[in-house]
Amino acid sequence: MTSPGIDTTLVERLIAAQFPEWAGLPVREVNSAGTDNAMFRLGDEFAVRLPKADWAAGQAEKEQRWLPHLAPHLPLPVPVPVGQGVPGEGYAHAWSVFAWLDGADAHTAPLTDLAHTAVELGRFGTALRAVDATGGPASSRGGPVTGWEDGYLAGAIRDLGADGTIDAELATAAWESVLRLPQWDGPPVWIHGDLLPGNLLGRDGRLSAVIDFGALGAGDPACDTMPAWTLLTADTRPLFREAARVDDATWARGRGWALAWGLVTEHYYRDTNLVLAGIARRSRTEALAEYASMA
Repeated sequence: MTSPGIDTTLVERLIAAQFPEWAGLPVREVNSAGTDNAMFRLGDEFAVRLPKADWAAGQAEKEQRWLPHLAPHLPLPVPVPVGQGVPGEGYAHAWSVFAWLDGADAHTAPLTDLAHTAVELGRFGTALRAVDATGGPASSRGGPVTGWEDGYLAGAIRDLGADGTIDAELATAAWESVLRLPQWDGPPVWIHGDLLPGNLLGRDGRLSAVIDFGALGAGDPACDTMPAWTLLTADTRPLFREAARVDDATWARGRGWALAWGLVTEHYYRDTNLVLAGIARRSRTEALAEYASMA
């Protein structure tokens, strides 16, 4: 469900005022558990994407600027901007029109060929990192995971442990091992920043496209290994890691991301966004299982 005030009527007004050539095309809301942007289908060929809140402001301009630069270098289709909207009709943010990409997101329609997904997603990350990041914006998830969690993790572990959801002692020990990891000391590289199942499209059970580049930017590539725990399985993770070409420390930091993001996100959204909380639960469960096996 979209935020109050962002609905089909608003999108129809924005399109009519700023893109009259598309006025009259049917507008349909696309259901999504995403927290940053609302998505609508415009006719059969287009998608309209609007930030839901102030924290997502600037994402439209970033995607408009950088996606055309990155797309030719990537092995999977990504959104193609076809129009950039500006504030109007009582709506306060810049927004975008993209060409519609066929496929269902990997949460709604789980990918069944996970070996193919592991290899293709690993290759995607490798190709993205290879593009020169000079002049690129910093990703909100491009720094240390300790900066992202911003002190919320301790409370999440305490509360989830108190109600029996997690083994708090194991989670604390796992997090302490993350704090001891060497941090990224290379130059910033391009990262997607949000490779969750809802941002991966599939067709016939196979990964077909990557969408939602709102967290795109430069930084430590560790967070882009999170699909190993949010999506993949123990037997397909090695395929992903080999294709992603990351070193031991980056892989370990990625597991730390899966742990911290999973715990904090499940704790925050478990009563308000069951889809996101479910993905987070899988992420921290898979990560904690690995930490337990290494103990």
